Amino acid sequence: MAKILNIETSTTVCSVAVAMDGVVKSVHEINEGYSHAEKLEILIQKALKDSKVEMSELEAISVSKGPGSYTGLRIGVSLAKGLCFGANIPLISVPTLEAMALHPKVQAHENTLRIPLLDARRMEVYACVLDEENRVKVPTAAVVIDGQSFTESLDQQQAVFFGPGMEKCKEVLSAHSNARFEDDILPSAAHMASVSEAKFIANEVEDMAYFEPFYLKDFVAGKPKKLL
Repeated sequence: MAKILNIETSTTVCSVAVAMDGVVKSVHEINEGYSHAEKLEILIQKALKDSKVEMSELEAISVSKGPGSYTGLRIGVSLAKGLCFGANIPLISVPTLEAMALHPKVQAHENTLRIPLLDARRMEVYACVLDEENRVKVPTAAVVIDGQSFTESLDQQQAVFFGPGMEKCKEVLSAHSNARFEDDILPSAAHMASVSEAKFIANEVEDMAYFEPFYLKDFVAGKPKKLL
């Protein structure tokens, strides 16, 4: 039974979860702005204590890879790397948007595309398009929201939008009859457990010497990108 510590710091939410065999045993998280540097280690200690797992018993550490806040991602990845080096265990990365789509409220939508949205800046969001099996149809990109955003996906079938970037573009997206929305869905380490377990079993681990978060630094502000 794999014991994995999952860490999520891509937004204002600072979240950790201890999972065994892909089942979450404890979760501790706060949403108090970008206080990750002060709170992350404390949350990890609480999650380990609640799950009755010692740091020395962990078999891997999973971290949310982004996109998201540059500072938040850097803090989460840096700490995860340090813990992995110290314990000599592998590092696993989980795409932030894909993990968000594993929220039970999103999973309840059948035959529906899933489009997680993270706030970027102005009317921009980080987004991807997933099918009902959580397979990526359109890779993660920075998108400027306008009347043509996601139209090719929405013209095909219903799609549910969710995440911290949803509210600022809900009015534009709701003009399409196939658009659906789920409120109050934030990134959480609890949603990473099944992915990190599968990657652990498949030995899909990162090279800690070279791994960096997915910052989407190549995005050019003000240049729209349309998802299919």
